[in-house]
Amino acid sequence: MTPTHQPIIQISIDVTDLDEALQLARAAVRAGADWLEAGTPLILAEGMHGVQAFRREFPHMPIVADLKTMDGAGLEAEVMFKAGANMVVVMGQAADASIIEQVKMARHYGGKVMCDVMLCPDKPGRARRAQELGVDYIIVHTGFDERNYAREQFGQLLSPLDDLPAVLQAVTIPVQAVGGLTIEQAIQTLEMGAQIVVFGAPLVISGQAFKAQAGFEDTLREIVQRVRRTRIGSRPPA
Repeated sequence: MTPTHQPIIQISIDVTDLDEALQLARAAVRAGADWLEAGTPLILAEGMHGVQAFRREFPHMPIVADLKTMDGAGLEAEVMFKAGANMVVVMGQAADASIIEQVKMARHYGGKVMCDVMLCPDKPGRARRAQELGVDYIIVHTGFDERNYAREQFGQLLSPLDDLPAVLQAVTIPVQAVGGLTIEQAIQTLEMGAQIVVFGAPLVISGQAFKAQAGFEDTLREIVQRVRRTRIGSRPPA
């Protein structure tokens, strides 16, 4: 698929304190983010209450609830759609039945489903199957523990950039790539053909800190401006 729209900038709010999450989200919106993600740490800490707080604060902003659902997919999706989420995340490792149930619930509430193919042995094949089952987006994800273990034990540097080209070839729905990417690498995913770029706040944007540092909003605004100048698919696959 040859996209014609601008890249979508998604900011994942990966903290456990709701007040801090809202502060980061306000900064992200002011800086020009397109979508807000209630990241998994926030979902674990605050659940639907965190999503409800985001919806009250930002009534018109698309909100992703990163549930990483493996089972009970319809119920989990329903809780988050009722709380105000627009998109939910099911794992590609889940059963087809779980993906089907989450898609069914999304259609009922006017929402959308992202499928995360982390740890799937055949990521392109699973992404293609998820598209057939009705998901709206694919997440190419290399996990935190997986990356760290491979680096510490074997000196391997794992990256979603390794899997992205094949997944892009396999599907026609929008794709994003996440997992240990620097700001430069995240922008590179767009050049490779991803249509959504994700920046985790505050870790990725603030370097090694899990707390937002001074100048966080200004840094994020600069990142947004760089993304706006990036052309999707401008870099041929390796």
